[in-house]
Amino acid sequence: MRYFNLYFFSMFCTLILACSNNDDPPLSQKPSLENPVVTNLTVSSADLSAVISGSQTDVIKRGFCYSITKLTPTTADNVKEAVGDKLELTLSALQSATTYYVRAYLLTSEGTIYSAVTSFKTLAEYEDPLLAQYQPPVYSDNYTSIAAWSQRDQWNLANVHDPTVFKADDGYYYMYQTDASYGNAHSGYGHFHGRRSKDLVNWEYLGATMPENPPSWAKDKLNEYRSEMGLPLIDNPRYGYWAPVARKVRTGLYRMYYCLVPGHYIKTGKYDDATNFDNSWTERALIGVMECSDPASNQWVDKGYVICSASNKGINEWTRSSTNDWEAYFMWNAIDPSYVITPEGEHWLVYGSWHSGFTAVQLNAETGKPLNELGKPWSINGDHSSYGDLIARRGYGRWQASEAPEIIYNSKTGYYYLFMAYDELSVAYNTRVARSKNIKGPYLDMVGKNITENGGGDAYPVVTHPYKFNNSYGWVGISHCAIFNDGQDNWFYASQGRLPANITGINASNAVMMGHVRSIRWTDEGWPLVMPERYGAVPSVAIKEEELVGEWEHINMGYNYQKQFTAVSLKLNSNHISEGALTGSWNFDATKQTVTVGGVKLYLQREVDWEISPRKLTIVYAGYSSDGKTTYWGKKIVN
Repeated sequence: MRYFNLYFFSMFCTLILACSNNDDPPLSQKPSLENPVVTNLTVSSADLSAVISGSQTDVIKRGFCYSITKLTPTTADNVKEAVGDKLELTLSALQSATTYYVRAYLLTSEGTIYSAVTSFKTLAEYEDPLLAQYQPPVYSDNYTSIAAWSQRDQWNLANVHDPTVFKADDGYYYMYQTDASYGNAHSGYGHFHGRRSKDLVNWEYLGATMPENPPSWAKDKLNEYRSEMGLPLIDNPRYGYWAPVARKVRTGLYRMYYCLVPGHYIKTGKYDDATNFDNSWTERALIGVMECSDPASNQWVDKGYVICSASNKGINEWTRSSTNDWEAYFMWNAIDPSYVITPEGEHWLVYGSWHSGFTAVQLNAETGKPLNELGKPWSINGDHSSYGDLIARRGYGRWQASEAPEIIYNSKTGYYYLFMAYDELSVAYNTRVARSKNIKGPYLDMVGKNITENGGGDAYPVVTHPYKFNNSYGWVGISHCAIFNDGQDNWFYASQGRLPANITGINASNAVMMGHVRSIRWTDEGWPLVMPERYGAVPSVAIKEEELVGEWEHINMGYNYQKQFTAVSLKLNSNHISEGALTGSWNFDATKQTVTVGGVKLYLQREVDWEISPRKLTIVYAGYSSDGKTTYWGKKIVN
């Protein structure tokens, strides 16, 4: 009996030892989950993380399960699996202003292990009633299906090139432009076409301001000078109708300066087709002026000749050795006028393109014509003549890739701002700006370069440049701008924008010219920042700090000829650390509506995300590097 008991005891001990030596981990080593932590909460996303304690050798999957209806979600509900050994991920495509219940889970061979439940509520998409009621623009940027003249009532901002804009007494903004349109839809229907808008988003087409036949003074003035030069007269001049500038002069009076560019060679007067090249430059451009008392009527009265292209060479020194000869005959090229009235009541016309730079000439306030009598438009006295004084240039040569001067005065800063278009217009077009306390300069850029007296290089900052946000073709040819305000010190930038070339499915896509209007913010130092997304008349509701948390698209725009800058990722985390394009800490100034990321101050604004469908509200920013040579554009990603 005693033997049996000893045997039984021995077997019992062996069994216990066998059980204690199996592969199961001790209870204290089995995995467990701490409560989920929620960070970077936005309108449609949340970052989740959870700490795993114990061994993970038996873990097959890990992730989070969540629900908006079940207080205790399981893996039978919504699930997102984590990648790798860490339990952290981002939930996206969530509903706004909605409470979610979430648990972390581990799937093991023995079953599913859950954490406790955590809840969070996504941010409201539009808490403010003004934002909640807002409807973004819906018109298409690819307007080729409605580009014909017969469909002009549907154009809105389609077929816009070289715009000029002012706000009239009747509360409308009026826009006029160069004769350029997709498929030459304008051809045969007059010149310098106009449209109007109450909100800068929805535009009503008005038609031409000048009849198809040009004013008679143009042929008379052209042949007057040709006669004095001993050249054959031109019986039927053909013209390009370019780049008007329109301004309110006073209540009940508006002026529009416009350009007529003869398409003829000087020597023979033949059309400036390649087969007719006669070793001369093309004829002088002419600027005229029209006036109107009520732009709603679209009735403009021509007031005649203002000024023409002028040369500091001799009367007959117009010879050109070949079409590769860029030593232009004309010093001042009478195209691309801009018009400004100073605080002292002086009226000035600034004009020029490619030839030697930009010039400013004072006008008679009552007539709108030059204040001083014009001399003959040849052998002018260098920079100082009745044809104007040099105020800015890109280089020292007679042929330089800059045009379209646009000048405005900002009473808040006390500066005149000279905006300029650089490079060719189909792709590379970009905008620069310099400023001066005096209408005639000197104009200095942000770097401190004196572009009135020194020239010889690029002015900074780069105000606009070809760019591309994700999910879009982006835009090129963004320049030749109009700068205007609403009478309440809110400033705007208008220009053409061209689609890039060779877009599949869009014939001649680079000829698609959509009018762009963008809002301007001014830096603390008084420099204009053009917002990256087009103006959508979004209600001006203050931005809150929590709205900045999340994913952004960021564009670094320096200067790169014909390059279309593309967006990269930037993330602003709720712990005020940024990742991606700008790294470091970030902080928000609610009063100034700015965010400083990695030491870079960025100016914020609510705008429309034009690249997604359907379009939605977003937040954008613009800023400059400390040396002025890099421009930053960005927008918050919305789902």
